[in-house]
Amino acid sequence: MNKVYTFEELKNSTYSEKPHYLVVGHPISHSLSPLMHQTALNHFGIDADYFALDLNPKQIGSFAAWCNKKSFLGCNITIPFKESLQPIVDQLGKDAEEVGVINTISKSNHTLMGHNTDVFGFRKPLEKYMDFIVGQRVIIFGTGGASKAVRAALIQCGAEELVFVSRSPIKNQVKSAGVYTETVDYSQWQDYADEASAFINTTPVGMLPDNPNILVQTEDAFYLKNKLCYDLIYNPQETPFLKLAKQQNAKTLNGLDMLIYQGSKSFEIWTGNTFPVDKIRSVLDQYFE
Repeated sequence: MNKVYTFEELKNSTYSEKPHYLVVGHPISHSLSPLMHQTALNHFGIDADYFALDLNPKQIGSFAAWCNKKSFLGCNITIPFKESLQPIVDQLGKDAEEVGVINTISKSNHTLMGHNTDVFGFRKPLEKYMDFIVGQRVIIFGTGGASKAVRAALIQCGAEELVFVSRSPIKNQVKSAGVYTETVDYSQWQDYADEASAFINTTPVGMLPDNPNILVQTEDAFYLKNKLCYDLIYNPQETPFLKLAKQQNAKTLNGLDMLIYQGSKSFEIWTGNTFPVDKIRSVLDQYFE
């Protein structure tokens, strides 16, 4: 794994003037993006490094200036910056305009463009499980940046009703593109669970190092029985939510494939090269072993 830099450390490092890509988040030590993208860069013999940047939210203005450096080639964006970094780009790709959130920045002729590759990344692993999505009610935990890409993907996939669970919901029910969308709080989602066919976690609950935190309480586990449970977290590969779901004979997906496929789209945007998916998966498997 490559080193995790603070912004001050990156500015003072010997790598600051060398061609580089970043994944930007806070915290970011859990990220596997450096391992994944450095493998791909090396595979194609591209002379560039890929680092994790733990950015203080107060440093967004300074980071915007950093993006104008010749050595900065692009970045991935994760929690909590998928919305707050959007104003620093000059243009939005069609995908980002649709979702309203960016997770990738590319640079061409000093112009920064924001993209959203999470929609593609989220959809790809779902292809085997469309029976749980098409014409169905789906419950989504979280209303942050990642949930917006999930919403766009589920609408594209043909879901009929989306119920978002938020710590501070604004009670509403709307119909858009033929899909009913409602937002409820954590004391209400159970009222919608019987007729839901899939449950998706877009929050950081269960992510290392805070792994013991619980998204669904044990007494509510029966709602997950024989359903599809998809957790966008990939580290650990089995969160408490997915462990509980497996005990209820649910179909489970973690966020590793989403990470790989959203990364593949980012890499293609930056370099024009096709991600070596099999090689990346092998490297990640070795990491987890």
